[in-house]
Amino acid sequence: MIQQNISAVKERIRSVCESVPRDFSGVRIVAVSKGRSVEEIRLALAAGLRDIGENRVQEAREKYALSKRFTSPQIRWHMVGHLQSNKAGDAVRIFDLIHSVDSLKLAAELNRHAGSTGKVQEILAQVNVSGEGTKSGLSPLEARAAVKEMLSMPNIMVRGLMTISPYFFDQEEARPFFAGLRELMEELNGGLPDNRRLEFLSMGMSGDFEAALREGANILRLGRIIFEGGAPA
Repeated sequence: MIQQNISAVKERIRSVCESVPRDFSGVRIVAVSKGRSVEEIRLALAAGLRDIGENRVQEAREKYALSKRFTSPQIRWHMVGHLQSNKAGDAVRIFDLIHSVDSLKLAAELNRHAGSTGKVQEILAQVNVSGEGTKSGLSPLEARAAVKEMLSMPNIMVRGLMTISPYFFDQEEARPFFAGLRELMEELNGGLPDNRRLEFLSMGMSGDFEAALREGANILRLGRIIFEGGAPA
């Protein structure tokens, strides 16, 4: 079933890319495996995915250790959930890309731990575009200054921005929030040299990824629709 789900999702992504138009190959699917088994992850990898997202460091640590037995090509691990500063060391050891950097304090801790291991940790700055109190993230105003400071830290590399849209029954209503993140990245890039420009927009989940794609998302964080399936919106 997982293979069929992934095929169906890819067709939906391809359809949106053709309509915009944009390059389908530039879209990365992160299979969010919170609460999923290592076998389910293996099936997603067998279906061609290479990016696995986790919400909690403890769960990721266990799966990361078990995944060493896989014979498939290299897995890229993504931290997509809220990350506490006291878990920064573990996060640096596990994750290739940390999406949820929502404060300068966390960025500084990641920079410190990455420096102690000789790693340059790739991150995304999480922005709370909607302003909802239930969501983590820098405000767009805070992000303008914070990203510039993060870019000065030698052992982290800011690759882009991440956001979580409010829930809407009609995903088209989420588009202004996704557009807001894209516009913020364009604004930030306007003041950056070519070799430091932000590249990734991590936005869009199982219920709204098509709206996110139409506004420039190139990383989609998909869990339910990969592992359980779902009818087209």
